[in-house]
Amino acid sequence: MSKSPDQPKGQPASPEFRAAQRWNLVWVVPFIALLIGGWLVYRNYASKGLVAQVTFETADGIDAGKTEVRCRSVRVGKVKKVELGEDLNSVTISLQMEPEGNVLLKEDSRFWVVRPRVSGADISGLGTLLTGAYIELDPGAETRIATRFVGLEEPPPTNRNVPGRRLILKAEEAGSLAVGSAVYYRGVEVGRIETRKLGPDGGDVVYDAFIHEEFMGFVTASTRFWNSSGVNLSAGATGIKVKTPSFTAMVSGGVSFGVPYGLPPGKRVTADGSVFRLYDDEDEAKNTLFRPDTRFLLMFDQSVSGLAKGSAVRYKGINIGRVLEVSFDLTGSWWSEPGIPVLVEVDSSILCRGLQCPGGADDPKWWNSAVGKGLRAALKSESMLVTGLYVDFDRYPKLPAQEVTMLGEVPVLPTVAAGFAQLEERLTSLMNKLDALPLEEMMASIGKAADEAAGTVVAARTSLEEINTTVAAARLILDDPEMRALPADLRVTLDKLQQAVSSIGPDGAIQGDLLRTLDELRGSLRSIKSLSTTIDDKPSSLIFGRESSGNPTPRAPRGNR
Repeated sequence: MSKSPDQPKGQPASPEFRAAQRWNLVWVVPFIALLIGGWLVYRNYASKGLVAQVTFETADGIDAGKTEVRCRSVRVGKVKKVELGEDLNSVTISLQMEPEGNVLLKEDSRFWVVRPRVSGADISGLGTLLTGAYIELDPGAETRIATRFVGLEEPPPTNRNVPGRRLILKAEEAGSLAVGSAVYYRGVEVGRIETRKLGPDGGDVVYDAFIHEEFMGFVTASTRFWNSSGVNLSAGATGIKVKTPSFTAMVSGGVSFGVPYGLPPGKRVTADGSVFRLYDDEDEAKNTLFRPDTRFLLMFDQSVSGLAKGSAVRYKGINIGRVLEVSFDLTGSWWSEPGIPVLVEVDSSILCRGLQCPGGADDPKWWNSAVGKGLRAALKSESMLVTGLYVDFDRYPKLPAQEVTMLGEVPVLPTVAAGFAQLEERLTSLMNKLDALPLEEMMASIGKAADEAAGTVVAARTSLEEINTTVAAARLILDDPEMRALPADLRVTLDKLQQAVSSIGPDGAIQGDLLRTLDELRGSLRSIKSLSTTIDDKPSSLIFGRESSGNPTPRAPRGNR
């Protein structure tokens, strides 16, 4: 308020009225505060992300406001609240996601708690001993966002976004295979078993197997999978075989696969969900080269102990099929023929090649012809070390001819005893022959012969003693000094004898004397011969003497006298 210049002194100034201002600078401050508050509210709401609820069986190791939610080890949220479920058998965990984690909440996303775990397959989560447990999020492939999930109690072996091939394996029994068991190709780990569960009808065990992307090309239509867990001990015709996998496979189990020798590689498997049979061992997987298409019923009169479902059916040692069932239910009560029924299935094309059937295995007349020529089935043992049996087809041409009978639509082939059964029959026949022998008389004869042999032994022992005495006496004679000097005396005598013989030789004196004596003897003989001739011609000469040579009297020939 101000004073007017015309206003007298001492009087109060009159009021001055002015129009109020509609806008004031003071109102800028609350407006700015309102804007900042609204922005902070929006910022706080926008920075929190969605809230997801996950149900677990237990909240072990999970703390509200502390436990993190991670995806590929990157934090994407935190546990906001932990509370019991309405059924009191589970817990509901509220997860406050980060804004960038909202896109991870898909309908098929998976959650599990990462904590230290020790199993036969591996050891995982050791890092949480220092940092504490956390919840792992595996984002799904769906596009729709969801906020309610059921968590996994066990972590999956592989995340779904890892590239690879997912296959289905079916086995008759689980064995030692478990979730997390390794899958091997030629001894190299190429995948994992992800799940294990019973089939819909409970008839088999179903495994979900994962193969890494770089090894997908090895899985083809001809691939065979088999259980490679533990130590495989087998005994056959080639002896005892022991196969041991890696230590990990021995502890936690494992699956191996490959293409058996003799099969074509086949086309590569390009789609997930392909179904393969999981065989018990490698030998069983390799014995699947045949494609059974014909069934036979065999009636055996011997024990089938050791013959089971899956036992081999062979033709002269070559696998052509397997045993399907061993049971009396195969024939029913109305079947009158004795024997134990065994149902087998064979690859008739292989058997036909071995038997050389021109009309093919589908021709029933050919089977009658083959049986008529001696085709029979027999039970034989795998080896002397095991009790396992197998069915062996072979020709026995010396057996009487038989025909193929029918049980419904299944042909019944004749059988023959072989192997141990045949050996048993021969032993029985041998024992019967032994029972028919006069064993008492034979034993009596043997006893008598034994007594005579004992006497002979005594006489031989006496003779041996006499021989020993003689040898001792001869040794004394040979050891006598005079006996030792005898060879020298003999040598002197031989020298003298040689000198005497040399005097008789061609150059010896006696030889000359003998020659001269022989000459004189010859002269004497000639004189005697002349005298004999003279006496013979003129006997009177003995009286009158020899006539003078000056008046010879001629003599007449002797033949004219």
